[in-house]
Amino acid sequence: MDSLQRIYKLHQAISSRRHPVSCKVLQEELECSRATVRRIITEMRLYFDAPLEYSREHNGYHYVIGEGQSFELPGLWFSSSELYALLTVQHLLVQVQPGLLDSQLSPVRDRIEKILATNHLGSNEVANRVHILRMTGRNVEPECFQAVAGALLQRNCLNIDYHARGDDKTSTREVSPQRLIHYRDNWYLDAWCHTRNALRSFAVERISAAKVLPQRCRDVPENELDAHYASSYGIFAGKPEYIAILRFTPERARWVADEHWHPQQQGGFLDDGSYELRIPYSDPRELVMDILKYGPDVEVIAPETLRHAITERLQQTLKNY
Repeated sequence: MDSLQRIYKLHQAISSRRHPVSCKVLQEELECSRATVRRIITEMRLYFDAPLEYSREHNGYHYVIGEGQSFELPGLWFSSSELYALLTVQHLLVQVQPGLLDSQLSPVRDRIEKILATNHLGSNEVANRVHILRMTGRNVEPECFQAVAGALLQRNCLNIDYHARGDDKTSTREVSPQRLIHYRDNWYLDAWCHTRNALRSFAVERISAAKVLPQRCRDVPENELDAHYASSYGIFAGKPEYIAILRFTPERARWVADEHWHPQQQGGFLDDGSYELRIPYSDPRELVMDILKYGPDVEVIAPETLRHAITERLQQTLKNY
């Protein structure tokens, strides 16, 4: 039984009785020594402000509280490793997107840190030891992000001003947010666009203004969202129309064989040690960029249109040198 378990068990032993509980009884119930009982009582007073007092008259410990009042420990019943896991998740969220659920998570974090302190475990180790390195992330305005995240979780419609990179134009849309996607260090909002009357994806950093509307949003079934957004390659939505067949050299194969490119990918080693990967896709733009980063370690076997697109990009690149 660790220190946290003994604290909760001592609290239960005292709060469930009408009269003070002797140290001997607490020793038996907590299966520990007199010194350990006294140490736990000291920690409860120090870290939880527990109104624990010793009654000489009854030779026992009890809570000294006002009439009609009660004392409760923080409502978190986890082991130390589980508490560290919760802190780690909160820390990762802060690194991925500062401000995300910060007001909601701060009280929980404070309670967790107080509980960890009873075991003399510092929560600073999480911040010191766990880091996320963002390489190509684009900055998101915190106010817009909070509005988008709030509407998504509360299931309200949003009115957004969206500046599209493709045509360099800004449009005003009313959308029903469905999912927030963190993809390659950037945030995307999958939403039903009432202006276009269809599902659309919006890069959150391109939302210049966002206002939560009072009306409830339209909910799109999960299977419909998956069919639209998750069936094709990368961030581009739509039903896949092609199958890319990529062949990697034996040297590169040892890495690629363990990589996850797509939920429906198929791959296998060939007799010469090379690795063949098959990926469904519709829009080739992102796939082309991913293939090019492997340079001479990959060859596009099919389809011919993708092979031609890679050849054309390589020829254009050579012109710069």
